[in-house]
Amino acid sequence: MLRYFTSLFFFLVVAVGFSQSEPIDLNKKDTTVYKQRYGLRVGVDLSRIVNSFFDEDYTGLEFVGDYRLTQNLYLAAELGNEKKTIGTPLGAEVDSEGGDLYTFTTSGSYIKLGIDYNTYGNWYGEQNMIYIGGRYAFSTFSQELDAYKIFDSSRYWNPDDFASGTEALGKYEGRNKSWLEFVAGLKAEVLRNIYIGASARLGILITNKRPEGILDDLFIPGFNRVTDGSRFGVGYNVSLSYLIPLYKKKNEPKKEKVQPEPESRPEPEDRPRRQ
Repeated sequence: MLRYFTSLFFFLVVAVGFSQSEPIDLNKKDTTVYKQRYGLRVGVDLSRIVNSFFDEDYTGLEFVGDYRLTQNLYLAAELGNEKKTIGTPLGAEVDSEGGDLYTFTTSGSYIKLGIDYNTYGNWYGEQNMIYIGGRYAFSTFSQELDAYKIFDSSRYWNPDDFASGTEALGKYEGRNKSWLEFVAGLKAEVLRNIYIGASARLGILITNKRPEGILDDLFIPGFNRVTDGSRFGVGYNVSLSYLIPLYKKKNEPKKEKVQPEPESRPEPEDRPRRQ
């Protein structure tokens, strides 16, 4: 029995000595790999659906999507269709039962292609975005003049209204416009892979050639209203989208700037003192 305890004691002494011979790493690095989801996010613009439901003069539908390229860079696109009837009022000084000087209906499709850059630093597991981006957009559409009135300053035969015109009525097809668009927005993950987003858009027309016919292009699908003498337009969207995860990728580490160590200068030698 004594021989057994002696052997056990000798084994413990050797094990403790071996464990103390190895150095202890006080700066041990975290080897856990954090991965984020990469994939295709697709959805619809809720604002156009709501406007179609409440506004009888408007019908619109827009699909939105983006694809993640890097940790902060996304390819983005929007594809939609809009139809809107607009009337131009005669003004407060004209008492008219008819209401509008002319009424037209614009109908067409558009596509927007570009990139988004996420400026928001997420915690582990988050996929939220506060982003800026840009688009190149193109729209093709038709414009139909539904009704118009001939302006007459004397109004001798029609003191309460203008006479209705008929010659220019009809549909004008083959219209197209292109523009650049600046985008700023956000997207928040409310449930797993489900996102609510909102964005504001400022566009500037590239091609704005005056069309042939009696009526200018006063509304462009995807661009919104066109004002006289201005190439700018504003818009917005509120989206609901779903992320289709395709693969996972670890976070890209930020490169830290390494400051060079100061050069060591030799200490000056003691000069002999004067006697």
